[in-house]
Amino acid sequence: MPRPRQYRARGWTQVRRPLPDLSRRRGYRRRMPSPLILLPPSEGKATGGDGAPWNEADQSFPELAAQREEVVAALARAMKGSVGARSKILGVGAARTAEATAANLAVGSAPTLPAIGRYTGVLYDALDYPSLPAPLRRRVDRQVLIFSGLWGVLRPTDPIPDYKLKMGASLPGFGRPAHFWKPILTDHLTDTEVVWDLLPNEHSAAWDPSVARRRMRVRFLDDVERDGERRLVAVSHWNKLLKGSLVRFVVSEQADDPGHLVGFEHPEGYVYDPSLTVTTGRTTEVSLIARR
Repeated sequence: MPRPRQYRARGWTQVRRPLPDLSRRRGYRRRMPSPLILLPPSEGKATGGDGAPWNEADQSFPELAAQREEVVAALARAMKGSVGARSKILGVGAARTAEATAANLAVGSAPTLPAIGRYTGVLYDALDYPSLPAPLRRRVDRQVLIFSGLWGVLRPTDPIPDYKLKMGASLPGFGRPAHFWKPILTDHLTDTEVVWDLLPNEHSAAWDPSVARRRMRVRFLDDVERDGERRLVAVSHWNKLLKGSLVRFVVSEQADDPGHLVGFEHPEGYVYDPSLTVTTGRTTEVSLIARR
C-alpha cells in the first residue's frame, strides 16, 4: 500500500489514507454514512497548495473521474471566450476575470489542497475544522459531502486546485453543471438514511432529494419588532455563517432527528423551535429562532 499523503493548510496537517476502489465491482452501491451533511463550496478559496494535481491524487469518488474531466474541459473551452463572456460565466467583474481565468486554465496541473483547506468562506470559518478534536474531524471527513460545480461531490479531505465555477453557471455547448450532475449525484445518494441538506437552492438543483429516506432543511429566523408587532424574518445574508456552527453540533451529537437540537446553543443565540418545524413527506423544515 502506498504511503499516506500529508497536506498542510491553515496551520494543520492532514493525513489521507488511500481507500480501496470498490466502485468498479459488479453490483456495488456506495453506502453513505448517516447522518449525512450536504454543504456548498465557498466562493472564497485559498490559493496555492503543495499536493499533487487533482487527477494524480487519491479521491473519494474515483468513479467520477471521467465526468470531472468533461466539466474541466468544458470550463477550459469557456475560458477562451471574450472577457465579457468569461466575466458573465464566472460571475465576477472584469478586474477579477483574468485571475479566475488563469486558475481555471491551470486546473489540470495546479497544486492541490484538501477541500476543507481550500474553501475559506464564512461557513467554513464558522465550522473551524482545525479546532475540532481528531475524532470529530474524522466524523466530518466521513459525513460531510460538498457539492461542487466542477467536481460534482467532494469529501473534505479530497485534494483540489484553486478554481472558479458556480453550480448555476452556463458553459457554452455544455450547459449548467447542476443539470449535468443531477442524475449522477442523485444515484450516489439514493437510499441515504438521514440527510441534513444545508445547500442553497443553486446547489440543491444538483440532486433529487426524494431519494433520501429522511431529509432535514434548516432555516434561521429572527424574531424582531416592527411597527409594534413581533415578526419572524428569515435570515439570508448570514445564513452560511450560521450553518457552520450547526454542522459542528450535528457531527458532535450525531443528530439524526430535529429533536436533538433541543440542546443546541448556537453562538448567535438561535434555538430550536419545534412549533415552527414542519414535516412534509420525507422532508422536515427545521426552524431555529433568535429574539432580536
